[in-house]
Amino acid sequence: MTKFVKKDQLSSSWYEIDAKNAVVGRLATVISKIIRGKNKSTYTPHMDDGDFVVVKNIEQIKFTGKKFQEKKYFKHTGYPGGIKETTPEKLAEKKPGEVLKMAVKRMLPGGVLGRKQLTKLKIYVGESHPHGAQNLKSLELSKMNNKNILRK
Repeated sequence: MTKFVKKDQLSSSWYEIDAKNAVVGRLATVISKIIRGKNKSTYTPHMDDGDFVVVKNIEQIKFTGKKFQEKKYFKHTGYPGGIKETTPEKLAEKKPGEVLKMAVKRMLPGGVLGRKQLTKLKIYVGESHPHGAQNLKSLELSKMNNKNILRK
């Protein structure tokens, strides 16, 4: 018999990830799994059972190959002929955390649940952030090759 978690049984913790020299896509997959709650044995697809993630040093994040200059992001204003395009290089100059946020957003479900889960991602430039009181658990990306690092 499948057991489902109730709202009063949900608990969330906080993780801290240093994005120094991290590859965007690989980091985004780890973050999306934590935010969705897939690292817990109580994972339920329709519930927001995920944990909070604080990412620091976002300005030092990397792309592989020539993607930083050549990859294109498209958005449409809603008006005829209103398609806009930009590269990660231009986007990182204006908003350094937006590249990672877009990558994580595209790995989450669409709709209300995905938007709610995306609010659990906190991105900061530099080492300092205001979440010191949350008892952050530090995740090292060098150990991410071990698949069981996120299991409790």
